[in-house]
Amino acid sequence: MIILFFGDVIGRPGRESLIAKLPGLRKRFGADVVVANGENVTDGTGIRPKHAEALLAAGVDVITTGNHVWRQRDIYGYLDEQPRIVRPFNFLDSSPGRGVTVVESPAGRLGVVNVCGDLYLHPARSPFAAIDEALEQLEGVRNILVDIHAEATSEKVAMGWHLDGRVSAVVGTHTHVRTGDARVLPGGTAYVTDAGMCGPRDSVIGVKKELVLERLLTQLPVRFEVADGDVWLEGVVVEIGPDGRARRIESLEVSADH
Repeated sequence: MIILFFGDVIGRPGRESLIAKLPGLRKRFGADVVVANGENVTDGTGIRPKHAEALLAAGVDVITTGNHVWRQRDIYGYLDEQPRIVRPFNFLDSSPGRGVTVVESPAGRLGVVNVCGDLYLHPARSPFAAIDEALEQLEGVRNILVDIHAEATSEKVAMGWHLDGRVSAVVGTHTHVRTGDARVLPGGTAYVTDAGMCGPRDSVIGVKKELVLERLLTQLPVRFEVADGDVWLEGVVVEIGPDGRARRIESLEVSADH
């Protein structure tokens, strides 16, 4: 099984670029499943149903999210209705939606789990306390990918070791900065601390750099806006063998203009 995973998709530039490039990328890499983190798809924060549907129609098989998932209120009911979008499993059980899903592919089933880190993001409970319960829901599913949406690199690294040999891949999201530590851990789990983002590179993690600098230099409130131009699609390619163990993981970096 070959999985294409795309880091946080940022606003209209990231969304439209991914939709335009995805058919070609899927063919180029021979992807069986495409997963994308969509928590910044709508104006840089949250995701509306119409934008989720656009990604799914373009070929994304599963959309993961994170701490911004509740920013667009019309997503609440959609999360209950659409099994191909997940929110962090370690939110309250009463929260809309689900934190685990399974999709079918030509190469078999893939289970996807979404968890949110503790540091600064304040989920209802620790992702480490919740992950075993999430995996129990995937009993019998051989191929499993976990998106840990977290601020702290150490927390993501720890999750990778905690799940090594138990899942096929652990992919970090949230910081929008692609890390260079993609590797297969000794137990056969593909790991990367952060997959990066699908958005404008000449920015501050997707936001117009002038607005961020104004905020930092004046210490006054500034309304952030998604930047334009020079969009890059970042993520990872993961290959999983018949035994559910990762064979390889490679970083993905594609210009939307080429």
